[in-house]
Amino acid sequence: MSRLEELIAELCPDGVEYRTLSELFQTRNGYTPSKSNKEFWENGTVPWFRMEDIRENGHILSTATQRVSRDAVKGKLFPANSIIVATSATIGEHALITVPSLANQRFTYLVLKTEYQHLFEIKFLYYYCFKLDQYCKECLNQGNFASVDMKKFAKFRFPVPPLPVQSEIVKILDNFAELTAELTAELTAELTARKKQYSEYLNILIDKNRFSNPTMTKLGELFDFKNGLSKGKEFFGRGTPFVRYTDVYNKRVLHKEDISALVECTPSELEKLKVTRGDVLFTRTSETTEDVGWSSVMLDDIGACVFNGFTIRAKPKTDRLLPEYCAYCFSTNEFRQYVTSHCAFTTRASLTGNTIAEYSLAVPSITEQQEVVNILDKLYLLCNSLTSGLPAEIEARQKQYEYYRDKLLTFKELTA
Repeated sequence: MSRLEELIAELCPDGVEYRTLSELFQTRNGYTPSKSNKEFWENGTVPWFRMEDIRENGHILSTATQRVSRDAVKGKLFPANSIIVATSATIGEHALITVPSLANQRFTYLVLKTEYQHLFEIKFLYYYCFKLDQYCKECLNQGNFASVDMKKFAKFRFPVPPLPVQSEIVKILDNFAELTAELTAELTAELTARKKQYSEYLNILIDKNRFSNPTMTKLGELFDFKNGLSKGKEFFGRGTPFVRYTDVYNKRVLHKEDISALVECTPSELEKLKVTRGDVLFTRTSETTEDVGWSSVMLDDIGACVFNGFTIRAKPKTDRLLPEYCAYCFSTNEFRQYVTSHCAFTTRASLTGNTIAEYSLAVPSITEQQEVVNILDKLYLLCNSLTSGLPAEIEARQKQYEYYRDKLLTFKELTA
């Protein structure tokens, strides 16, 4: 019998009680201080966390890539050892913040109430929030922008095992996480090198100077631009397939099976906002400039399909461009730099079709476009496919870790 099994048999043989999130935690959304006030963003000392911090530095954070001044804080800072949970846009991420902080409005802060602090080890709650992440993905509001149903969020339940049990679980998971990290570090380094190579090839192959006789053409001559459909929550869950902001943000290309949302729209709306093969969709607005201007190209004709108001559709006016070529063109460093330097920012970053229309794109022959696509398709598959190679090995190790973590965090519930 393991030490954990001994502790459970001794301290909670009949199970453990569960308490709701709303009972245990004070909750409050993060926010973005006004970008128009430069003093808020100069010489800042207060960490301001974004999704990029989790992506770049993991799930336990003490420093942020951006800081704001103390004058930008509304009232008090969120205390150290709070947990931030993504409840809009990119759902299913969280982090333990070990310092007083702020975060943007994508996140809801969980601050353990004083009267329950003696019941928990904070890292146990941090680990259990991986279950909360999955729960959030299953409790989404239907709407223009992915968000968690906060009434259901409040009802999520946390177990309250004895502290020695929590400590033993944290020790096991810490060790397992460290071992998993060591085993995947070498694989990840190799994969990172491959992705860097892919990015370099992408930017070289799309460069106008390497084509035989490219035509430099403004996107406004190649596409018609239109903003998407905004509807109330009562219109979602039925009707026409609907491309959401998160579909565009998370995928370079879109296929029929990627469109899971539905919205009720009029024949006139469908006529004006229909998405067909070859259409390019751009993210139009977000909390940060880094999240604006990401694109996804529709590669299937799926009949009736519309797109949401947080995105811009670029509909081709010409057959001079292969859709697959476009999917790579708008991922280059040059285009990303153009977008981030030309989008507007008040309370949110925003991009217009008129701004995108001014960007000039190299349009080589169809034969040259296809050659570029053939090369980049192979490199992209090598770097990103989860069905073979290094990504599959990393995914397998992560799934193994997640399986054992879930087992360790599953408790029998104490009955009255």
